Amino acid sequence: METLQIKTPSHCCAIDVTDRVGGALKEKSAQNGLCLIYVPHTTAAVIVNEGADRDVMEDVLEALDRLVPWKGGYKHVEANSAAHIKAILAGAGAQLVVDSGHLVLGTWQRIFLLEFDGPRTRKIFVQFVGDRGPSGP
Repeated sequence: METLQIKTPSHCCAIDVTDRVGGALKEKSAQNGLCLIYVPHTTAAVIVNEGADRDVMEDVLEALDRLVPWKGGYKHVEANSAAHIKAILAGAGAQLVVDSGHLVLGTWQRIFLLEFDGPRTRKIFVQFVGDRGPSGP
């Protein structure tokens, strides 16, 4: 398993981690199988969505802010309940097919870490399950 460290620059943001996940697969000589991507944080998420137009992720984050406002009369004493709720809605992980050493993504798809309570340093775990090339461990 590979662990990626991502420093998030702001309170709420989307960071494209596609190339970093792909690099982790190359290091493991991944050929054909599944790539499991997981964020072990309760106020962050991992999603797959459009990466060609940056406005899409801004729209997603703004829509989540409207659905789950930061100040919503929550009971949680740390005052970040909105971040927890958004992380539940977006999800902690993704599964992607790997074919011939490459992530199988649609034309516009990218992998994003969504930060809902930053800035922070986040971890993303990347696990490959499947066939490896001759140099793979």
